[in-house]
Amino acid sequence: MTPLALTPPAQEPVSLAEARAFLRLDQTDEDDLLGTLITAARLMVEAASGRLLVDQAWRIVIDRWPDSGEIRLPLSPVSALTAARVYDALGAAQPVATTALQLDGQADPPMLRIVAEVPEIGRDRSAIEIDVVAGFGATATAVPVLLRQAVLRLAARWFERRGDVVGRDAEALPPEILALIAPFRRARL
Repeated sequence: MTPLALTPPAQEPVSLAEARAFLRLDQTDEDDLLGTLITAARLMVEAASGRLLVDQAWRIVIDRWPDSGEIRLPLSPVSALTAARVYDALGAAQPVATTALQLDGQADPPMLRIVAEVPEIGRDRSAIEIDVVAGFGATATAVPVLLRQAVLRLAARWFERRGDVVGRDAEALPPEILALIAPFRRARL
């Protein structure tokens, strides 16, 4: 199973204005840097928590339909199934009826159940593509406050300590950020 990002979030969970206020910056001279740090912090928080923060489009590629009829998705949370297709032996995409797959977004991990007939696969690899929307919601306000704080504090930490940290400490998330993320971490099986 391969998850592929199709579109990034329309907005970050923390705005430039929020970050500037947190850092007590009056000038906008370093907005480009701060914006980059916010995006990097979001990506780190998403990786550490196993959760996507703001809605974004993803494609899940699998080789074949599972015998169990259940597809455990590697993304969380998932709010919508937008499309699914199966590739036949000639390489043509055959749409899967939206009623054939049922999303259980409340499960952890989210799950798709095959509830009706689905087209047969026609090739050995990457035969099925499933498009979903993953994230807590379309806007920053939908993201849990602790995860927004983790992004804000991590971006601010990087902004304030530019070039000060080297070696192993540069790669690890600080304990105070990990504490904010901890309630949302997905357990690895």
